[in-house]
Amino acid sequence: MTDASVLDVRDMVVSNQSFGPGEIQQICKTISEDYSQLGILRDAVGELAQLSERSPAQAVRLGVSQYLLGRFSDARETLTHADGGALALFYMAKSCFQLEMYQDALENFDAAKTAGYDGDQCQVASAEVLRYQGKLQEAMDILDNIFGPSEQTAEYNYQRGATVACRDANFDEVLRLYNRALQYDDHHPGALFGLALENDRKGNDGEALHLYERAASCFPAHIGTLINLGVIYEDRNEFAKAQACYKRVLDVFPDHPRAKLYMKDASASGSVYYDEDSARQNERLSQLLSISVNDFELSVRSRNCLQKMGIDTLGDLVRTSEQQLLSSKNFGETSLVEIREMLTSKGLSLGQLAEQQREPDPPLDTSGMTPDQQAVLDRPISDLNLSVRARKCMVRLGINTISELIRKTGDDLLESKNFGVTSLNEVRAKLEVMSLKLRGD
Repeated sequence: MTDASVLDVRDMVVSNQSFGPGEIQQICKTISEDYSQLGILRDAVGELAQLSERSPAQAVRLGVSQYLLGRFSDARETLTHADGGALALFYMAKSCFQLEMYQDALENFDAAKTAGYDGDQCQVASAEVLRYQGKLQEAMDILDNIFGPSEQTAEYNYQRGATVACRDANFDEVLRLYNRALQYDDHHPGALFGLALENDRKGNDGEALHLYERAASCFPAHIGTLINLGVIYEDRNEFAKAQACYKRVLDVFPDHPRAKLYMKDASASGSVYYDEDSARQNERLSQLLSISVNDFELSVRSRNCLQKMGIDTLGDLVRTSEQQLLSSKNFGETSLVEIREMLTSKGLSLGQLAEQQREPDPPLDTSGMTPDQQAVLDRPISDLNLSVRARKCMVRLGINTISELIRKTGDDLLESKNFGVTSLNEVRAKLEVMSLKLRGD
């Protein structure tokens, strides 16, 4: 980065030159290319903030820059005393949105449009607010009524994709829209985050990591990007990288509860010596053992016998001896050979971990459950829409359905690596929506 480029960020903020959407985009691009330039922006904001008297135009520059730094309350206060123009109103609306003042955000986007800010941009931004309010149809109605060049923008296609993801869960359509957004802007942080999240949920770990890293290189980065990327780095025992992600969140939100907790966990874990080869092997074995036996082409007889014995995963099988299988009614040599071949294809064998035979979870008593509660028991755990960290812990524990989850106690879950109190509270909150609880709660 040249000295001229370094000076550009400061000059755009503190000088009397033109300051509009183009200049704001250039500031973001400069910092994305060289994250150290964030310090230049902070210094420029400090200069303006120390002025005893600011012109309305200077207040706009300061307020927008405070917004870019994530100081949303400061930005809102500063822009209140700005020139009342379209740019100030637009970023006032964006600050209100980040502060979850949704009605104020909508009113300010309308005011910005009236004052001359790009009408379609204000409408797209309003659709995002409505999506966060849960008013998905209203959000889609707005997007459906935007035509022309604005349909060919990254932000429009990202917002449409995010709305479809919430409303219809149409994976193919969501991917199409996010990829179209990236065709218009391959550094769009929202589209990269959304695409990474969809791949993460589908278990495409390599692609998710690549997309999260691309999204994290953008400025300002999506908070969800940095949190989820940090979790992935922790799973890979790359604790310094995880801490760097959480620090970027805390630089903007010093009191962010999840980032603070995860930073503490990553810092503690990073001080412990890890044998990377051993850790990698253990992680692979853990993933293998969590695979459901239903993922394999087994005969009806074998499948029924395994079901009767409560054997759901490869982990259950390798903790079971040949004698135990053969003692089951209708389980003969043919089924035994079939099971052996299945395990051999994964480098496993029957009885391999027989000494780790786990105590089965107690049977689930559904007598006191309503029909609605019973109806959700067989739904996949993915229906809870858990965070990345909690979802990965479900995989490690071999929990595939909501029924399997509510057989666990809070202590059972806390035994899993990287599963802390925050994740436990998240799981409890998701279950509470369904009027369900963990065992013992």
